[in-house]
Amino acid sequence: MNAKANVNPVSTGASDLAHIVLSFDNNDHARALYGQFDQNLALIEQRLGVDVRSKGNQVTIRGEPVATEQARRALDYLYDRVAAGGEEPVTSDVEGALRMAVAADDQLSLPTIAAPAKLAAAQISTRKKTVFARTPNQDAYIRALDRAELVFGVGPAGTGKTFLAVAHAAMLLERGAVERIILSRPAVEAGERLGFLPGDLKEKVDPYLRPLYDALYDMIPADKVERALAAGVIEIAPLAFMRGRTLVNAAVILDEAQNTTAMQMKMFLTRLGENSVMMVTGDPSQVDLPLGAKSGLVEALHVLSDVPGIVTVRFGEKDVVRHPLVGRIVAAYDANPNQD
Repeated sequence: MNAKANVNPVSTGASDLAHIVLSFDNNDHARALYGQFDQNLALIEQRLGVDVRSKGNQVTIRGEPVATEQARRALDYLYDRVAAGGEEPVTSDVEGALRMAVAADDQLSLPTIAAPAKLAAAQISTRKKTVFARTPNQDAYIRALDRAELVFGVGPAGTGKTFLAVAHAAMLLERGAVERIILSRPAVEAGERLGFLPGDLKEKVDPYLRPLYDALYDMIPADKVERALAAGVIEIAPLAFMRGRTLVNAAVILDEAQNTTAMQMKMFLTRLGENSVMMVTGDPSQVDLPLGAKSGLVEALHVLSDVPGIVTVRFGEKDVVRHPLVGRIVAAYDANPNQD
């Protein structure tokens, strides 16, 4: 893999501003890093308040020392991804690299941790796509999925908790670590109206499971998804159909878990069988259960908090990786929890 040739800090004399020159060893990779009309460099300037200028295979960064170092880390990380055969970074990739670069400085507040020279983000790889963590909590989540048999991913919409769970399941299936994927969701929104929807059972519940399908098609070629669905290798079913089963050799995902009752959640969790992993995702602030009903997710997080082998990763507004406005919307609602 090609790599960045060097990093040259340049003294600015009496000025408090830092000045760093980055030299890359491959012009094509450097151009891909910069983006069309240097749009990726412009985004870094905007987010960190630094001055970033390119000339050939060199980038000069000037600005406040901490922000300048953050920009260096982000560019270094993105260049290594391009050099490793990745695609040209898009806006969301740059935003993710910046989140990770800024978060690294939070770690530096601990005196026992040295300043990281390079960023390293956890990743999930299938033949179709490689997904990199774009926030520290996404990084922790991906690493938890690798080591734990039961992982709770809890937080607001847009944080990637469901997408990463499906991506991890697809990776396990592709590698032969599991024999099937089972995706489930409570159909709370449908209620009694479910029976009036047209079609067979699959067609009735599909609208409520669409986000899971979307993630599957993003990680696995469409023709393989269709074959796997037809063969039962990938099963998508409402939560009620989990009762009485033991799920072995499977990657099992329960999405929108905040809409389970306490009994449903206990039922689901006790389906775990040999050589299986479970991933439970949900947002406790978006419960659609009838007034007065307690969320099974909320109860499980409390009851199982000290059980060995279970990992909970909590996402927040800073982990929202959709449009930046989504993060601000989440923050606004969190600041006004009692508004009707």
